[in-house]
Amino acid sequence: MSQNISALVNNAKAIKCLYYNEALSSSDISSYIGKSIPHAIKVLNELIKEGYVIEKGYASSSGGRKPLQYSLIPDTHYIVSVAVSQFYIQIGILDMNNRFVADIVQHKLELYNLKADNLITEIEKYIAQSGIDNSKILGIGVTMPGFIDPVKGINYTHLDCKDVSLVDYMQQALSLPVFIENDSTAIALGEQKFGAAMYQDDAMVINLGWGIGLGMIVNGEIFRGHSGLAGEFSHIPLIKNGKLCKCGKHGCLETEASLIAIISKANEEIAQGQRSSLANYPTIDADAIINEAVKGDMLSVKLISEAAYHIGQCLAILIHIMNPAIIIFSGKASVIGRLWMAPIQQAINEHCIPRLAAYTELVISNLNSKAQLIGGAVLVVENIGKLLGDKIEALNKELDINQ
Repeated sequence: MSQNISALVNNAKAIKCLYYNEALSSSDISSYIGKSIPHAIKVLNELIKEGYVIEKGYASSSGGRKPLQYSLIPDTHYIVSVAVSQFYIQIGILDMNNRFVADIVQHKLELYNLKADNLITEIEKYIAQSGIDNSKILGIGVTMPGFIDPVKGINYTHLDCKDVSLVDYMQQALSLPVFIENDSTAIALGEQKFGAAMYQDDAMVINLGWGIGLGMIVNGEIFRGHSGLAGEFSHIPLIKNGKLCKCGKHGCLETEASLIAIISKANEEIAQGQRSSLANYPTIDADAIINEAVKGDMLSVKLISEAAYHIGQCLAILIHIMNPAIIIFSGKASVIGRLWMAPIQQAINEHCIPRLAAYTELVISNLNSKAQLIGGAVLVVENIGKLLGDKIEALNKELDINQ
């Protein structure tokens, strides 16, 4: 019976490594799951029988026998990813090749007023409109701001469900496995598996969005800290501006450098008569500022540059403490990466020890606005073993009975 449990674990490991790679040989799978090649072939044959895997053909070879390659069948199972921000939720559905198979939808929903039932309704509606049967959905990855315990399934900051965890509440309503994670940590997961951090063991991932989040990769693993709450980059008390942050403290980086702060400053400048193409917008929002900055609007560029310099000051602190190989700028506002880079680099040059700064590369994510959704899908795949938990638990109970 223990052999059956071991087989389920190895099957989960094989699915994970195939999800992160377009095609792999049995030798590759063997290395990943830590078993012999014959055992890896046995695992692959089981997954072929279960409808997860297909033989992909032979790889090219510089000499000798060409290895047979395997890949996941894209349309037998799907993952729903839900990216929640302060003002919007995005929902997408991905196949087993990490490709979006339906249009990504976005709804305006303010996180501070959002109820779990509102979120559940939008997810149910999206799945129904996709036409994909629930039986084909492996799970739902929900990523959002807040102090989140992914093991307990609780967001301590938002979406309180009283006597039950958020995950349990959503699973009962949706009849599907649900996993939750902090948005910036999820973005780091996405960058680690499919983005600029793929080949990096020590990387800092900056989530440029409504706040300024941080996901950390240390020694090749996502770093969450002792209680799982590491990465509150936005709340470094950097600036003596007297501004109250939503965390209850004054002078946090977020009060000067977040998109919310940039929007507030833009409105103030326009109200004071500052000339800008932003004045042509009925409502000045993040998209308006980003669009006009790309076009060269002086006010938009100035506001982003000022915010970027403050971020660079905090990055200098981060470099001194963590000495990362790479800092990746991801998230909603990373699409204007070139406008962030010069003032960030200037601040690092001014505030960081040159020898330390010289060993840290700054790069812009190629995942951009999809980084959080991709991270949500990775969250589900990383928990593929838990999706087999019921089977494993049943096998364990049977094992105990037989003993």
